[in-house]
Amino acid sequence: MRSVDFGLAARAEMLEAVDWYNAHAPGIGEQFVAEIEAVVARLAENPRQFPAVFKDIRRARLHRFPYGLFFRIEDTGIHVLACFHSNRNPHRWQQRS
Repeated sequence: MRSVDFGLAARAEMLEAVDWYNAHAPGIGEQFVAEIEAVVARLAENPRQFPAVFKDIRRARLHRFPYGLFFRIEDTGIHVLACFHSNRNPHRWQQRS
């Protein structure tokens, strides 16, 4: 099992989404975090199950929320580059690669 770490931008995006969901419906932010944690567990277990979408960057989609975790498999573990809403322009996270 590999370690999974979030880059600063990815962590900020995740926290921003949690705040947004909690502001619109109390408790939904916690459900969002629970789903992120479930996806992170799957990433740690088998990161290659998720498709490559840009160069060596892969995407793990959340099921209940329109977000994806964009990550790179590295020698030291898995590095999450972005926690990105599916309707946003992908060029923003692609610049982080």
